[in-house]
Amino acid sequence: MVSSGPQDDREQLNMKVLLLTTHLNIGGVAVYTVTLAGALKKNGISVHVASGGGELVSALEKDGIAHLQVAVKTKFEFHPKLFFTFLRLLKFVRKNKIDVIHAQTRVTQVLAYLLSKFTPASYVSTCHGFFKKRRISRKVFGAWGNHVIAISDAVKSHLIKDLEVDKKSVFLIYNGVDAGAFSTAGTGEDEKKALRVNLGFDRSPVIGSVSRLSPVKGLNYLLLAMKDILREMPEAKLLLVGEGPSKAYLKGLAEKLGIATSVFFALNTTRTQRFLSIIDVFVFYSLEEGLGLSLLEAMAAGKPCVASDVGGVSSVIENGVTGILVPSKDTHALKEAIMRIFRDNELSVSLAGMGRALVEKKFSLDGMTKGVIDVYKKACRKK
Repeated sequence: MVSSGPQDDREQLNMKVLLLTTHLNIGGVAVYTVTLAGALKKNGISVHVASGGGELVSALEKDGIAHLQVAVKTKFEFHPKLFFTFLRLLKFVRKNKIDVIHAQTRVTQVLAYLLSKFTPASYVSTCHGFFKKRRISRKVFGAWGNHVIAISDAVKSHLIKDLEVDKKSVFLIYNGVDAGAFSTAGTGEDEKKALRVNLGFDRSPVIGSVSRLSPVKGLNYLLLAMKDILREMPEAKLLLVGEGPSKAYLKGLAEKLGIATSVFFALNTTRTQRFLSIIDVFVFYSLEEGLGLSLLEAMAAGKPCVASDVGGVSSVIENGVTGILVPSKDTHALKEAIMRIFRDNELSVSLAGMGRALVEKKFSLDGMTKGVIDVYKKACRKK
């Protein structure tokens, strides 16, 4: 349990927290929410989660964490249906004597801000990425909360410089992962072999990515790079794990490039460890990214990683040490980085080992949880 003294222990044990997010479909924000909820509970905090629902609700239930399903699935922060959601949450916050409301998305930030005005609860938000500074609603109605958590150095800078959030209220707390849960030792050789055979990979070199299938994830560039990789390494396979609006387009692009037989699309899963266990080189090629939770998971699993040099990724990857950084939208550079790892086994082993060590030291779940709890305490005292 995370604590720093008798008074902190008393504050912590009596604390009631409501985590708010738009949905719990598999993705970075939803995984962050569910992971944080479980960690808070283990640290003696009474935690509730409210969202529009999704696949990860079952993970909450497994941990014995209450989930309240509310109508928040919209991108418009002033949608009429949110009025009724606000009234329902207002009743919930008052009845359960919530101390801290922690919002994860723009819509839930607005709800949390209003709830904090009508209840004694403090309000904290996490900024998971980047926002357009020209958006009028952001300037007029920031709704960031008493304290704002930034998940990377780049996001913190964006909040202060671009969105003009008071730097005294911004706290840098990196996303954390349970490195032990992603240890390759947790997947037996027989299980890995069976999965490879079932996917038709057998002994083929496997390049993989785990992400939402959307334009911002840059997977079209990975497919273009894969075409060039297959010229040098015809037996290679590409494994894309995830769902999203770009799936049909990406499948069509693979067909158009003539590489469809070498590309496998796997459904979203809460057990990404299984797929990570059979990946030889992990690729994270987003065009814009706050930090990259799946990148951290891959590093925790001991996989050599290639990533685009955008957003907060440089907080994770030190080029040539914990992974390889390449410019975004550069298929040649991406292909060369991947092939470099396949050609140099010593480099591959070094990147994997250094990457995992970094996650254990800098991006641990315990470290993230301690930081978040400290922010909660500050917010409560300020309120």
